[in-house]
Amino acid sequence: MKNLTLILVCFILFSSFKTNGRHEFFLSVTEIEYKKDSGALQIISRVFIDDFQKVLNQRYGKEISLSHEKETGDIRNSIDKYLSQKLNLMINGEELKLNYLGKEYDGDQLILYVEVENVPDFKQIEVQNAILTDLYDDQKNVVHVKIDDQIKSLLLDKDRDKGVINFG
Repeated sequence: MKNLTLILVCFILFSSFKTNGRHEFFLSVTEIEYKKDSGALQIISRVFIDDFQKVLNQRYGKEISLSHEKETGDIRNSIDKYLSQKLNLMINGEELKLNYLGKEYDGDQLILYVEVENVPDFKQIEVQNAILTDLYDDQKNVVHVKIDDQIKSLLLDKDRDKGVINFG
């Protein structure tokens, strides 16, 4: 029930509270699902387009434009590089290699798709999510991890960008 409430709150936050096309809060939601049959972690992260564009431009000193209509700049490499620095997963003391697959747009949000292959069964995962914390001090990053029917969540921010989730 607690996870359902957190998911509902995140949905409401992502779909409300906007003024003049700008949001008044800074939140990302990342869902990590372990697929036992394929031994893969499938990761979907949702961020606001304008915030993500701003952080990529500031961080890499390049002019990137993220847009439904027209994209410009070295987007794929910049996103891949940023995610590899800001999103890290560890299982059994080993850091996992993230494979950025691509993105799509949904309203004012950017949906990022990432995968990790050849993941052994695990009971504990360490997640570091510092996405956009270098841009906004009040950035919150919600992380949901799902194995089978169990979903466990973390709320991470600039001061606490890492957490551990235990299963069974």
